[in-house]
Amino acid sequence: MLRNGLEPWHLIVVAIVVILLFGSKKLPEAARGLGKSMRILKSEAKAMKADDAPSAAPAPTATPTPAPEAITPTDVVTASETTSAAQPQQTTTAK
Repeated sequence: MLRNGLEPWHLIVVAIVVILLFGSKKLPEAARGLGKSMRILKSEAKAMKADDAPSAAPAPTATPTPAPEAITPTDVVTASETTSAAQPQQTTTAK
């Protein structure tokens, strides 16, 4: 019974069912949409391959950047030091 997966009469039955379900007016629109989708998929696949190609090339040699200097505890400013430095001390004079 299933010795040959799809026989020609299977395809004819499927085509008739599709025509009856969607109608002859919707089929060209569906085919157009499918064609657009396939073109977009193809162009995206080409773009992905093009993006991968330059990364496979060896990277150009660059001069190494110097490492940043280490931060010492004297370089750290706390919040209390910041607020006291920003606010000038007010002197009150008593009369």
